[in-house]
Amino acid sequence: MHEVDRKIINHLQDNFPVCERPFARLAEQLNMEEKELLKRVQSLLDDGTLSRFGPMYNIEMLGGVYCLVAMSIPEQDLEQVVKKINTYPEVAHNYEREHEFNVWFVLAAENEMQLKNILKDIEKQTGYPTYEMPKLDEYFVGLKFDA
Repeated sequence: MHEVDRKIINHLQDNFPVCERPFARLAEQLNMEEKELLKRVQSLLDDGTLSRFGPMYNIEMLGGVYCLVAMSIPEQDLEQVVKKINTYPEVAHNYEREHEFNVWFVLAAENEMQLKNILKDIEKQTGYPTYEMPKLDEYFVGLKFDA
């Protein structure tokens, strides 16, 4: 990874400026042009180095509920099932793992009943069971690179 990209990733994780032009302020801190910063962030997203860029909300503080969900999907149905799961706006962080439970996603809902209804609907639409993995403890793991 290029040294500049490591610096960008490190900077994006802490104290993201809340202002009219946050990327202009970040670019200034990184001693680069705003346009170049935006281009590099988009490139990191496009090549999969970053899977997403956006805020992390504590949904419980906002009054909602969420749950990590696992599914076991045969390879021949994987693409079709993932496409169906991704149609739900309540689904985030959908990813594949090399494991018996090979599809994992986070489901966020307004309340427990809505969460259960969405899971039932996903099972109905895909033909496969879902397995809830509720949060028991919360941990924050930061990722910083030597620049």
